[in-house]
Amino acid sequence: MLDVSREQALAYRIAEQGLHRSVADPYALPLLDLGLQDSMRDTALLSLAARMPDPVTPESLVDDQRLALVWSHRGAPHFHRRTDLPELVTALVPAGDPDALARILWQKKDIQAAGVSPVDVLFTTARAIRKVVTKPMTKGAVSTEITKLLPPAFSRWCRGCNATHVHEQLMRLASLHGGARLEPGQTPATLAPLENRGRLSTRPVPAAVSRVLEQYLRFNGPATPGDAAGFAGTAKTCVQETWPSAVTEVKMDGRRAFLPTDRLAALENPPSPAGVRLLPPLDPYTQGRDKTVLVPDKARAKEVWKILGSPGALLVGGEILGVWRTKASGKRLTFTLSEFDPLRRADRQAAEDEAARAASARGYQDFSVTWA
Repeated sequence: MLDVSREQALAYRIAEQGLHRSVADPYALPLLDLGLQDSMRDTALLSLAARMPDPVTPESLVDDQRLALVWSHRGAPHFHRRTDLPELVTALVPAGDPDALARILWQKKDIQAAGVSPVDVLFTTARAIRKVVTKPMTKGAVSTEITKLLPPAFSRWCRGCNATHVHEQLMRLASLHGGARLEPGQTPATLAPLENRGRLSTRPVPAAVSRVLEQYLRFNGPATPGDAAGFAGTAKTCVQETWPSAVTEVKMDGRRAFLPTDRLAALENPPSPAGVRLLPPLDPYTQGRDKTVLVPDKARAKEVWKILGSPGALLVGGEILGVWRTKASGKRLTFTLSEFDPLRRADRQAAEDEAARAASARGYQDFSVTWA
């Protein structure tokens, strides 16, 4: 059995995730096989800027018609290749009621109140979305309309909205099955019908689920079944029957983990990490579920992953050695970088160069960098 160190695993992940900037076309970025998560703070755009050799602009993702923004893994918004969407939809069909229950984050008492199975809850909501979303509509408008079509037990009181409406996670998970995508760059969130959307299918496709798990292991491996299940948004017990066959068990610092068999050679001899990258919050690299592998020091880990308002991560030579935040004031963007230990002058300069790339990606020509 192959035994690899933590440093070797991180070097492998950095290379697999494109952080060496060896791919010039965003569409060709292998990481899109799994999807690129987005958020209100330009997460996907900044993740792209950390991986592209050429400058990224605010339009790089929004205007790329080869890509679509959808609620996919865990109900989070991700950019995917449009050509990958048909298989992605099948990969998100729950394997059964326990899987569906884990994904929609309901308690058993909620399902009992609904009076139907978790799978039926999901696809009843998907049918309502398919009926309602026939043109671009804000998320709030869609929620209002589908709430009228669904049983009362599907709804919850929302303190933020001061209204009762369909459960947020349920709506997110059902939207792609309902043939709806998100309009990129729109605030508030706006849904629109998918072009050439196919018929609603409720049949599980284990092979499609296996490919998602295998892709997670490719980009975040070596990793455990629990890690992969966490990315998919389900319970570890729910991935046992769809666990990919083309994976090999390895040891990482003495712990059992798995990697796609065809990536073993890349894991054995990964290129050495070099340079500095500013990774945004929710970047695919820091989205790895084994956070103790990424940042073993507990105090530092608490700085990287906060319960609310996590900062970006400062990646230096293969290790997360600090965090960063931004604050916009008019047309000016201010970066605040915090190092865990004093960095070399060259690394500080490289981090400031990365800040310039990030500012340009977000459309700011006027920016400043402060070291905390």
